[in-house]
Amino acid sequence: MADSAFFCTLSHEGVLAVRGSDASKFLQGQLTCNLNYLSDTQASLGARCTQKGRMQSSFRILLEGDGVLMAMASELLEPQLADLKKYAVFSKSKLTDESAGWVRFGLEHGDAALASLGLALPADTDSVVRNDSLIALRVSPERAELWVGADQADTIKGKLSALLAEGELNQWLLGQIRAGIGQVMPSTRELFIPQMLNLQAVGGVSFKKGCYTGQEIVARMQYLGKLKRRLYRLQLEGGELPEPGTPLFSPTHGSSIGEVVIAARTEQNIELLAVLQAEAAEDDNLHLGALEGPGLHLLDLPYQLDRDREIQR
Repeated sequence: MADSAFFCTLSHEGVLAVRGSDASKFLQGQLTCNLNYLSDTQASLGARCTQKGRMQSSFRILLEGDGVLMAMASELLEPQLADLKKYAVFSKSKLTDESAGWVRFGLEHGDAALASLGLALPADTDSVVRNDSLIALRVSPERAELWVGADQADTIKGKLSALLAEGELNQWLLGQIRAGIGQVMPSTRELFIPQMLNLQAVGGVSFKKGCYTGQEIVARMQYLGKLKRRLYRLQLEGGELPEPGTPLFSPTHGSSIGEVVIAARTEQNIELLAVLQAEAAEDDNLHLGALEGPGLHLLDLPYQLDRDREIQR
């Protein structure tokens, strides 16, 4: 199911815009990613943390016009806007919810469809290509996002429909899970530090950019190597789709040892990303929701954690 070519509307996320002459300078002191790495051809993952390094939101960020756009879970937009505006008072930047102005499509194995729109997207993750007001960006191998102004959305959707099957959001989330890209949801807000979601392994944390909110905690965790909980991919045999934040248990440890991050259905079962205690994950005796709950099995992630490589960003 996840290997077929399709497109779907990314209806679960909204778009937060920060515009103005100070937009990048302001956000450089707020976000885990390095705004200096963004360009017309390069996007990034990132997060915004509390002073204690806990993630208030995670997002994909790209340059657009006189500022940047950040796509994140829709329910996080209002609290992020309210909090960021408190720090932007003395900055020449304007923060708004631009969700109504954009329609975003997820495409899997859809490069030919993008090319038909004049968007020859490189294979490199986080690469960006633009054609007039259309923006395409690579989010992982064979997966891309297409950002379209709301006034063109129906026309572009019609063109995509002529070339690709229209899938469901669940299919897109399954691809995200298999790419090992975690995401902060409303129920997990301020629960994880970035390394717990392996954000540093997928380019969402810079250790060379200098200070930002929560930076001291995040850097200490990276350099001192004291991370005891991180992101894993798992399989659940049938049952109800677990919500983000659902606890995971280990009879070996006799207690909760982690939480679900996101989950999606396959044709036969359920796959999910979860933050787990590394020690418990090694025992591979994991259960959903309770000590006697349904069993979970570890699956591979498509990348390796490499501290020395990660700190070069």
